[in-house]
Amino acid sequence: MAKVVAIGKQSFESIREKDNFYVDKTLFIREWWDSDDSVTLITRPRRFGKTLNMDMIKCFFSNEYKNRGDLFEGLDIWKDEKYRELQGTYPVIFLSFAEIKKNNFKDTKNDIISIINEAYKQHSYLIRSNVLTDAEKGIFDKFDNYSKDTDVSKEMSNEIVCRAIKDLSSMLCRHFGKKVIILLDEYDTPMQEAYVNGYWEELVGFTRSLFNSTFKTNPYLERAIMTGITRVSKESIFSDLNNLVVVTTTSNQYETAFGFTEEEVFNALDEQGLSDKKEEVKRWYDGFTFGDKRDIYNPWSIINFLKFKRFKTYWADSSSNGLINSLVKTGSSYIKMMMEMLLKGETIAVPIDEQIVFSELDYSEDAVWSLMLASGYLKVIS
Repeated sequence: MAKVVAIGKQSFESIREKDNFYVDKTLFIREWWDSDDSVTLITRPRRFGKTLNMDMIKCFFSNEYKNRGDLFEGLDIWKDEKYRELQGTYPVIFLSFAEIKKNNFKDTKNDIISIINEAYKQHSYLIRSNVLTDAEKGIFDKFDNYSKDTDVSKEMSNEIVCRAIKDLSSMLCRHFGKKVIILLDEYDTPMQEAYVNGYWEELVGFTRSLFNSTFKTNPYLERAIMTGITRVSKESIFSDLNNLVVVTTTSNQYETAFGFTEEEVFNALDEQGLSDKKEEVKRWYDGFTFGDKRDIYNPWSIINFLKFKRFKTYWADSSSNGLINSLVKTGSSYIKMMMEMLLKGETIAVPIDEQIVFSELDYSEDAVWSLMLASGYLKVIS
């Protein structure tokens, strides 16, 4: 019997408990862990399962899910005894910047404080730990009280905010006797908003300090993953992170971990009784290349087609990209001519630099192609 296809679910636990339709991506866990990289940044276009994969990693490693191997039974990772022993054995901090879309720095900083406060709330059991000092226990109240305060004139110092995840890592490490895994989803959403709304420089300085404290000078860090759409230039926010491994859409690492392969799509069509639609599905939705792997399908499009059994531009309709729209509209006649060629289905030859330098977007004509590639609107042919 075909499994129920649920739309928009980003909770791995919920999908597995309800036995919803799921394409097994658990070998990503092994590939990432075996790499032994300290901090990994993975960029993929929107709606490619980044959040679900991050939640899957949380469910696998977090000691919050100790003895929850049932979530992984029958999946590829559970066939490896070494990894069965790793399940539920690490303290994990999970953060997401996906909803930070404010038009000024102060509100953006307050959103980040609220997200950090949620992480502290998730680990509020530490307040009862005998390994914490009174000052450390007070940090929990400090963030909670700030998030509840209606007096917007009050500010929390950048130093306290930027050290907060490192401080929480220290508490967790001492409480459990084990270093911490940190997961940060959609790290670059505030960056794009800052560029569009004119507070880029202010946010860059703040984010650089936050990331340096969290990912570089954090002795309590075991591993970390960041995901996003773009790779923001190393000179902007990653200048201090010499331990960072960057995996973009042209990298061979994790080629099939995000998005569905053609085999996975055709197997899903067979399961849902849609075997006769394979060629048409390929014609509509086979449009992405990651590394050397061609025929990668967008999960959002495929899941929606399996659910509603209608051909539609699901991915294109799911969101707009104001930054790309702005660059194309204000671009030169050369940009517009190249766009016309693309819309006719033709191929263009342009330089690509996967390090998005936001400060150059206004005067670098070719920057728009790099942004469109990262966002999923273009694919590399050669």
